[in-house]
Amino acid sequence: MCTVTLSYDQNNTLARRKLAALLATGLFSQQLPDAIEPTLDEKQENREVIEAFLNHSKKSMSHVIARYL
Repeated sequence: MCTVTLSYDQNNTLARRKLAALLATGLFSQQLPDAIEPTLDEKQENREVIEAFLNHSKKSMSHVIARYL
């Protein structure tokens, strides 16, 4: 299996049509770039942001939820 990399103007209608036609033949497939794994520091930072968001959400919605309990 070989890999071909194409560069084209995404605003060029003809280029997009030609690329779509090429992919439609079934002879070629499109590969998505590998996802970059976040570092441990980024994971911890994201976890802290999520925790803060959830805590704020619980506090701001508590009076609404209490009304229906």
